[in-house]
Amino acid sequence: MKRSLIAILCCPACRSQLRLETAETDEDVASGSLVCRACKETYPIADGIPVLLPSDLRQTNMGKS
Repeated sequence: MKRSLIAILCCPACRSQLRLETAETDEDVASGSLVCRACKETYPIADGIPVLLPSDLRQTNMGKS
């Protein structure tokens, strides 16, 4: 995921801005998480893809191919 995408992504639950949390310093982010500034919901970044599913769906779909 490109860091520049943070400006256009919003929380699917409440439509607020997301904050990037990662230890990576490159423009391309392969892992970390996105945290909503309002509702504090956390969304993982897996293999460079932000997983913006609700937490109940995320648990059932993360292991499937």
